[in-house]
Amino acid sequence: MLTKKEIIAILVSTIIIAFSINLMTSISSFLSTLLAIFAVILVNLIAKKITGFNFDVEIETTLWEIKRYGFKAHHRLKKALPVGAFLPILSKLILFPINNFVWMASLVFDVKAKTYRAAKRHGLYKFSEMTEDHLGYIAAAGIGTNLAFGIIGYLIGFPLFAKLNIYYAFFNMIPISNLDGNKIFFGNIILWIFLAIITLIGLGYALLLV
Repeated sequence: MLTKKEIIAILVSTIIIAFSINLMTSISSFLSTLLAIFAVILVNLIAKKITGFNFDVEIETTLWEIKRYGFKAHHRLKKALPVGAFLPILSKLILFPINNFVWMASLVFDVKAKTYRAAKRHGLYKFSEMTEDHLGYIAAAGIGTNLAFGIIGYLIGFPLFAKLNIYYAFFNMIPISNLDGNKIFFGNIILWIFLAIITLIGLGYALLLV
């Protein structure tokens, strides 16, 4: 179930990304992109929540923010920087001005253990914290779902939806900060390599052949 905070984060991210992709285009194009991006984000989040449920945790999605800027503990900003909000627009203006290819990794997730369910299933004294493996599998579920829907989008004749799924998977697979790719990379590097290869193949088709 989505919380009010999650709904706001999803809507903000959706609007920013859609605006970045459709900078100076028609209203109808903006609305179609808006709906496609919302669907892309939603299927990713649902897959993570289902996987998290199986690991006895609740998934909380938030806008990607960065507070630490260096390797030392004191290298921290006084206030978290909402990079997920401005990177899509910045990438459109400077980095990727082609084929709707803008930064789409605007959301990250944290987990909260359902202690009562873990105690019931595993025994009160067997409960342990989430491991990096578990976080990696949850993140991979979202990426894998986007890749699958990217293929489905092409097969049923919705190229925009297909492209956006592939782009979303690509940017989230980058192993930095708190993005999905970082969780997968440190949780299961073999799984990360496998998903990275599939994502790059899909990205090649999205950019060059469509």
